[in-house]
Amino acid sequence: MKLKRKITTVLLTASALSLLPSCRHKDLYMEEDMTSRLQVVFDWRDAPDATPASMAMYLYENEGGNPMRFIFSNSTGGEIKAPFGTHHAICMNADINDWARMRNSENIETLEISTLDSESLPVQRIRSETVPRAEGTENERMATTPHMLWGSRLNNISIVPHEGTQIITLYPHECICYYTVDILDVTNLEGVESSAVDGSISGMAEAYNHGADSPTDTPVTMTFTLIGDAAKKSLHGEFLTFGECSLTSRKHYLTAYMVLSDGSRWYKTFDVTDQVSKADDPRHVHIVVSGLELPQPPSEGSQSLTTDVNEWQSVNIGIQM
Repeated sequence: MKLKRKITTVLLTASALSLLPSCRHKDLYMEEDMTSRLQVVFDWRDAPDATPASMAMYLYENEGGNPMRFIFSNSTGGEIKAPFGTHHAICMNADINDWARMRNSENIETLEISTLDSESLPVQRIRSETVPRAEGTENERMATTPHMLWGSRLNNISIVPHEGTQIITLYPHECICYYTVDILDVTNLEGVESSAVDGSISGMAEAYNHGADSPTDTPVTMTFTLIGDAAKKSLHGEFLTFGECSLTSRKHYLTAYMVLSDGSRWYKTFDVTDQVSKADDPRHVHIVVSGLELPQPPSEGSQSLTTDVNEWQSVNIGIQM
């Protein structure tokens, strides 16, 4: 029987390892004398604080084609059976289905992990397509931020006839960048409808190319949440990204979207290109801007600040960076 070239899932649990042949996906056919047992080990020396609940491994034959997919219900690994030959492997935490989408998985060099569309701002739930965009970024897809992703790649695994069990070891590392944002000296923050406001940042990589361990060259604008502190007159946000888009022409604009207590909508955009592109550590980027003066909302019974609270108003106060 021939191995069908299509992604196949094998569920591995500690209690079911002895039943592995009966748990094999019905589309996976292997002659027993053409396979070897492999002990897959995930060594976390490069990410000692990682806490994945489960792991996935994609095994690609050297000559190409769709990979075999194995799921481990733990972070340490387990035993599998794989066909003889030379293979390449990619691993990642398996708990990404709720936020990620995978594409181009038929080739290890093109396997990408991206995020879903950001259909609305996370705090105000205003449709993303209706919010103001920084000049030149209007055509960027609005995307959600990723969650944590760990992974690694191992090339040229030679699977040969073996009386015992071969051992292969992968060393997962963080594949995600951690961003923090602080907007300081924010006046009239007490007039904001809630303690949290919406934010976005442009020029981020749309996806992570797992095979190349690098961000892709398609820019997106990612949305996130900023938490306000009226006493400290500040807004603070923390989120994950795939890093900045690899295109040299990318621009990074930080935009804050605020709804005041009277329902009026305000936004302010900051150019933070240098802070992102020239960060000392591109995997841990800290963005700081200062001097945002929000309008004072009207007192009860007075006329609203705007004739149409659904129209976005730009905060045209001088901004210091």
